[in-house]
Amino acid sequence: MYRKLLLASALSILAPAAFADTCSINLEGNDLMKYNLTNIDISRSCKEFTINFKHTGKMARNVMGHNVVIARTADINAVDKDGIAAGLNNNYVKPGDTRVIAHSPTVGGGETTSVKIPVARLTNGPYSFFCSFPAHSALMKGTITLKP
Repeated sequence: MYRKLLLASALSILAPAAFADTCSINLEGNDLMKYNLTNIDISRSCKEFTINFKHTGKMARNVMGHNVVIARTADINAVDKDGIAAGLNNNYVKPGDTRVIAHSPTVGGGETTSVKIPVARLTNGPYSFFCSFPAHSALMKGTITLKP
């Protein structure tokens, strides 16, 4: 009986730590223009969701840079086109683009960054994440699924 009580107490103490990471995820991109995930689940209970992004390749930011852009799926092509025109100094995201929910800086091989998504802005989906470096969005994209 004592062991069961001790185990239950330990689990209740550890439970918050186990759930602490539910509002973040690790994402990787490589020199082959691939993310390691094709879908990201986001809990509606999160106020903010963080994507920790790592470029696992070796190529420089100006040659094979990657970022993470979150927008409505229907807006990907237009956001991407405007981002390419905005250039690398703007992380391939048009400044002030209201179609963009959030975006990370563009990073090169071996670098990491993160992007925080205000979950309350994900109201009129479906939503996707993609890389807006020129020509990357054709291969580097995935869906975002809101979960209860």
